[in-house]
Parts: sequence; C-alpha cells; structure tokens
Amino acid sequence: MAIERGGNAMDAAVAAVLDGYPIATRERLLRLRELIIETAASTAGVGALEETLKWGQVSYLTPQSGSGTTVRIDVDKASGQPAIYVNCQTNLVDEYRQIYPEAFAYQGTRAVVIGDAPDEAALRHVIAQALTYHLRKKRVV
Repeated sequence: MAIERGGNAMDAAVAAVLDGYPIATRERLLRLRELIIETAASTAGVGALEETLKWGQVSYLTPQSGSGTTVRIDVDKASGQPAIYVNCQTNLVDEYRQIYPEAFAYQGTRAVVIGDAPDEAALRHVIAQALTYHLRKKRVV
C-alpha cells in the first residue's frame, strides 16, 4: 500500500522505517528523499526511480535505465547525522571528496554525512553523480 508523503507516493514499508526515526531526523531524511526524487526527475538519462528497502535502509534504484548505483539514506551511527550511502565498490565518495572537500563529512568509501545546513546545490550534484554513475562510466570506457 502506498502512502502519500511530500506529493510522492511511498511504499508502506519505507514509510514504516522513516516513521521509526525521531521527528527532526525524519524530516531531514524526508527532505533528502525529496531531493533524490527531484534530482532524478531533472537529470537526463536517469528515468524512473524505484524506492525500496535494502539492508533496512531507504534505497533508490534506477531499474528502468540502469543509469546509476543504488543510493541509500539513513543516519550515520557515529555522528547521528543523516547520510547518503553508495556502493563502496564505486569511486563516488572519492570523487565527492575531491569536488567538495569541505561541504560534507565522509565515511570511508560509502557515505556522505550531511551536516545541519548542507549546500543544496552540492547535495543535488552528489545525488546526480550517483544516479548517473553507470552512464558516466560507459562514456569513459
């Protein structure tokens, strides 16, 4: 069953996970969700997103286009801040560190930790890079 959140239908299982967070954290994760959905819609080649749960985390896939790697959102256990997670086998977090060394905190090769007042343009770019990872990789080869 889908639940309406922020103008976008949400799977009941996804809603249940998000509802398990404290209100302030939930609102920040819902804002990340909106940014992911908006960025996907405005980024060429991404196509429709699938919102699901992977490893208990709210996740976004590009099954129609195959354009990107899975993007997950959750709370960073160390800082308690919302974070965007990508496949640790990609070089995405290294790219983000080079482009935005001061904009975010990073966790290994897997996470971008979002501070209290993130640079939204940088955040949208980080999301777009993940959602087009496979497309960009094909162009380089």
